[in-house]
Amino acid sequence: MIKIGIVGGTGYTGVELLRILAAHPEAELAAITSRKEDGMPVADMFPSLRGHVSLAFSAPEKARLNECDVVFFATPHGVAMAQARELLAAGVKVIDLAADFRLQDTAVFEQWYGMPHSCPDILAEAVYGLPEVNREAIRTARLIGLPGCYPTSMQLGFAPLLAQAQPLVNESALIADCKSGVSGAGRKAEVSSLLAEAADNFKAYGVKGHRHLPETVQGLEAIAGRKVGLTFVPHLVPMIRGIHSTLYATILPHARDTDFQSLFEKHFANDYFVDVLPAGSHPETRSVRASNMLRIAVHRPGGGDLLVILVVEDNLVKGAAGQGVQCMNLMFGLDESTGLRHVPILP
Repeated sequence: MIKIGIVGGTGYTGVELLRILAAHPEAELAAITSRKEDGMPVADMFPSLRGHVSLAFSAPEKARLNECDVVFFATPHGVAMAQARELLAAGVKVIDLAADFRLQDTAVFEQWYGMPHSCPDILAEAVYGLPEVNREAIRTARLIGLPGCYPTSMQLGFAPLLAQAQPLVNESALIADCKSGVSGAGRKAEVSSLLAEAADNFKAYGVKGHRHLPETVQGLEAIAGRKVGLTFVPHLVPMIRGIHSTLYATILPHARDTDFQSLFEKHFANDYFVDVLPAGSHPETRSVRASNMLRIAVHRPGGGDLLVILVVEDNLVKGAAGQGVQCMNLMFGLDESTGLRHVPILP
């Protein structure tokens, strides 16, 4: 059994980790930390876990995290890098769901997150936790920086196009028009997340610049092996879970005869959690709700030179906790789908 600790188990990604790991056949939940809720049974805060999780929250100093096999950080940015060195020295693997180990350039991290990076030496060995791109590196990693929810949808949506030796599309002018449910903002009291503010409303935000832009560009350039230009516009939609990303790329003249449907199907043929839908499909966020699946549809309106890729995922599962467990499975030699074959819920 894999002995697991979770730091920051009171947020949406934390409870999603608990939900998934409680039913994981190889997982043993050993510690869940929260200084404020020290001593409170987890099921008192999250009644959905009653009968499945018997642990109580414990203050970090009581949790004995250095006795775990792996520790997940479902915490605000800056927490994992303050504790990772000690855990790694004790032989504990670390999976961070925040941004501490996503960006390899510390100057870029400091620019977008407004804090100094406290362990650049450890950052250098961090593996970006996108299994469909970095599967082999994840298998041998000690430290994972898990992708953000938006970047997961954008990178996997563009990956088949950028993974080609010769560019098929204008890679300097990629466009991502993305929408997310309110849970993407986290479990906190905030005016914009109030029911009366978010319901019956639809808005763009972060158009001038969003923290997930440099992360996504870094990932896309790693896939392509060359420079990439991306315009990313996120939107908030009045739903709880889900991301829908509509991606645009202009086909280059020499690639006009490419069968893009076949290209996507072949690229993801061995990726259990990526479902390339039949040509002409329109994926819906509810088709992946509460699951680790990501569904993609490829369109070429009017047979023209604009390629439109539709991508849906659950921002809390494939966009966060589920992807973290997928990485954990790889790190401990398990089939990466272990404990993650949940059927999406409907309605």
